[in-house]
This record gives sequence, C-alpha cells and structure tokens, in this order.
Amino acid sequence: MDERDWLILHTLFQEKNITKAGQSLFIAQPTLTKRLKQIETQFGVKIVDRGIKGVQFTPEGEYLAKRAEEVLTIFREIKEDVENFHHNVSGTLRLGVSNFISKYKLPVLLKLFKDKYPDVEFQVDTGYSKDIFNLVYNQASHIGFIRGEYSWPDEKHLLFEEDLCVVSKEKVHLDDLPHLPRIDYRTDQLYKQLVENWWTEHFSQSPYIAMSVNQGDTCKEMVLNGLGYAIMPSLFLHGIEDIHKIYLKDKEGNRLTQKTWMFYYKESLEVNVVQAFVHFIKELDVYHL
Repeated sequence: MDERDWLILHTLFQEKNITKAGQSLFIAQPTLTKRLKQIETQFGVKIVDRGIKGVQFTPEGEYLAKRAEEVLTIFREIKEDVENFHHNVSGTLRLGVSNFISKYKLPVLLKLFKDKYPDVEFQVDTGYSKDIFNLVYNQASHIGFIRGEYSWPDEKHLLFEEDLCVVSKEKVHLDDLPHLPRIDYRTDQLYKQLVENWWTEHFSQSPYIAMSVNQGDTCKEMVLNGLGYAIMPSLFLHGIEDIHKIYLKDKEGNRLTQKTWMFYYKESLEVNVVQAFVHFIKELDVYHL
C-alpha cells in the first residue's frame, strides 16, 4: 500500500460515504471502489459493507482505518524531516484558521508569505475556533488562528484584540435594547457565552431576537439596512463610517474585548516552514492588514 491508499481508508472512514470520499480526494467513484477492492485483496479481508445507511466498516476495516491516521502522520513527518535537511523554507504548511480570519485576513497573509517563500505550499482547514483548536491540539495543523480565550498548553501569540459593540443604523440607547429587534448570527460558543454573560449582567429580560442568520457578514448587512441592531466584534465594522456603535463594558466599566491568537507547539518550530511562518506573523500588524 502507498500513501494514497492509506489516505483513501482514512477519508472513507471519516465520510462513511464513497461518493463524498471520492469528492474529497478528487477520485472518481468507480476508481475509488476498484482501489478499495485491491486493498481488501492485499490484506485478505473485507474492509467495508455497503448498505442503505451507507458504508459500514468491518472490524478489520475499522482497525486498518484507525491505523491509517498513524501511517499518514509518519509519512508527513518523514517528508518534513527530509525537507529540513536542506534548511530551505519549503514544503507544506498546515494551517487551521477560524472562519472570520480565513475570509478577512488569511488570503493576504498567504500571499505575502508566498511572495517571500515561493516554494511553500499550504493546506488550510477552516471552521469554528473550537474545531480549529482541536486540529492544532491533535497536531493535524501546525498552526491555528483562533478567536477567544481557549486554554492552550504551549506557545501562543496575540494577533490582535477587538472591542465588542452594539451596532445599529440609527442611534439607540442601551436601556432600550430588550425592546428592540436584535439580529444574531451563528458563531463560536465562547463568544456567544461572553455576550450572554454581558446581557444578563445588564438586563433582567431576554433579548428580542428578530432574526438569526448563518454568518456575521449577513448580520452586518441586515444592520446596515436598518433591520435591527447586533452585537459584533469591531473588526466586522472596519472601514464602515455610517453606523452607530456602543462599546460594551462590564460592571467595572472596562471594555469587553475578544482576542485572536496564534497557537502552535514549540517543537513544531523544528520544521523550517513553521518557524519561518511564526516569525513572519510576529513581525506583522495583522489587524490593520
């Protein structure tokens, strides 16, 4: 078996669906099915059963799929070690990036780094900060860009800090918020909890949620069109002048903020491309890019 075969097992075990696994790997379904049968022949066992509920792994298949992750990690480490022999900044940098950062900051960061180190390639996973934390913690990503106060056991670097604001098209007063239409959006649980804690400190009744949308950008557009107010980090509003803001404060009068961090393991700096990227980010003013 080669690396591709182990990747097929790993991906199919995650997806539990041959069509989805093929799409993820950019392999046609008949080709993937044929290769899976070849793997079964090689090991002399049946790996999967296909039924109405999708792909079901046999005990032998589940064992091989779980070992596949270990094998792929070894392949990856060997590649990184070989690339390091030449002391070049090259190879694949694996990044886990929260959704907001991936949209507003990551493209320009990758371009600037690629301009400096043209032999580098990127593997990027995006998602909620909780999911990105798990990717970095389990070393599936070299580096994570994460919003919020997660307990991280190793190296971290503060990228920037944002104020939290009540934003509206027209001027509003804090005392009136419980009676005004609020627009919420899907976001990380830690951020939601921060906002909910602030609300319960200041109001005895629940907010009037008029809309709940899937993205912060959609929420912002609703606010800009006068459809309600929202509570958002200030970076969402960067460059927007025609909007009213009230900065949230705790009971002691301190502004509420949300921090964005770069997380990584110190040992990962032994990989040249990781070390170069960490130093590159530390020299930048990421907030104002």
